[in-house]
Amino acid sequence: MCSQVGIERLEIGAGNEIRTRDPNLGKVVLYQLSYSRSFVTGALPRQRLRILRITVRASTVFYQVFVLLEIVGKLVIGRPNHSGIRQNVPSPDSSEQTDPQPPSSKPGSVTIEAGTLKVTDDWLLSHYRSLASLASSMSPRDTGALSIDLSGLNRIDTAGASQLASLMGPQRLLEAVASAGDLPREKSALIAAVCEAMKDQPEPDRGAPSLIRSFVIGTGQKVEGIFRLLWILVGFIGQTLGTLAWNLPRPWRWRMTPFVAAVHDTGLNALPIVALLTFLVGAVVAFLGATVLEDFGATIYTVNLVAFSFLREFGVLLAAILLAGRTASAFTAHIGAMKVNEELDAIRTLGLNPIELLVLPRVMAMMVSLPILTFVGMISGMVGGAMVCALVLDISPTQFMAIVERDIALQHFLVGIVKAPVFAFLIAVIGCLEGFKVAGSAQSVGEHTTSSVVQSIFMVILLDSIAALFFMEMGW
Repeated sequence: MCSQVGIERLEIGAGNEIRTRDPNLGKVVLYQLSYSRSFVTGALPRQRLRILRITVRASTVFYQVFVLLEIVGKLVIGRPNHSGIRQNVPSPDSSEQTDPQPPSSKPGSVTIEAGTLKVTDDWLLSHYRSLASLASSMSPRDTGALSIDLSGLNRIDTAGASQLASLMGPQRLLEAVASAGDLPREKSALIAAVCEAMKDQPEPDRGAPSLIRSFVIGTGQKVEGIFRLLWILVGFIGQTLGTLAWNLPRPWRWRMTPFVAAVHDTGLNALPIVALLTFLVGAVVAFLGATVLEDFGATIYTVNLVAFSFLREFGVLLAAILLAGRTASAFTAHIGAMKVNEELDAIRTLGLNPIELLVLPRVMAMMVSLPILTFVGMISGMVGGAMVCALVLDISPTQFMAIVERDIALQHFLVGIVKAPVFAFLIAVIGCLEGFKVAGSAQSVGEHTTSSVVQSIFMVILLDSIAALFFMEMGW
């Protein structure tokens, strides 16, 4: 019909558009239809307009018939579910009726009759507690001489199959399934799969471990962990020293801003607490020395006791312990938080060295701050001792300083101050290393922060005792 009126092609597009190709015009002509009225706007002959109206009405009728058939099909066949798969609803007169109530489930059990181990009832996850207690009450050694009967097994899943394998042994249960001819194929396949998965697992030792054996094993594991920790620490110290040796001859690579910030944080902010603590400890040492020496009439030597102890040991030791608890934990928490936030990966991606960027400024700042804090601790401790001597022993500050100048040699001060950079280096390295060990969670940050404090204090006390023995043997 379109060819009779000179229309080669008729296309009904989206909305109300109709496109036709008119050979007389030689181009595509677009006509617009209206929903309210069935007319076409455009200068077309009356016959062509009638054909267009008939075509549009026929399309509308076909669409309505299609929608009606789809509705009828949904009502007759069934409504599709969300996955697009039609659910078949059985008719009322169907012979297959589903049971709406689930069958009663009875926990699985085993009985021994005439040398046969009979497995009965349901071995399901819902009865896992009772099945686990049943499996723990017996072992494969107890059932090794018995034959296995699986004919009474009702229902089973992977949880029940694992408990059954633990009770009898995977290999023996696999042989029993292979020899059982009346067991359904689905149950046999499930039990076989579980047995194959559990076959290579070692059999747990159900007996109580020996106390001596447990002590030896635990001691060996602790010693191995300590050696592994020392190995990692020595490697990190070598890496830090190598980076330091590379940067020292190149002043343009020095990072002065992080260095000054770390000195302010580790040194200046820690100055009040170090001075206060050493002052109080000096007062306590002087009071105890005066109490003990009073019985011998040698209270004048309390000055020597206070000066000797703080110049050689207490000044550097107390300052190092305070920095180990205050600064090492801060280093670990800061670097650990950066690792959790993947900032260390970003630093490496930018081509920067985390050791040079994060470790060296902190290590150098600690090596500058701790000697200063040690000197302040020595002076504060001696001031505390002088106050007790003045209040309790009637030794004036002038007399106190005169005794110190006369009896205390300069080498005692040097012995104490020379240990400060070594302690500072170890504290900073351990704090940074534990920060790099953080695994990526907040719990790991807390664990490694605690570990850094414990390791730093332990290493400080250990090295101080070794140094004390060495200097005593050398006569210094």
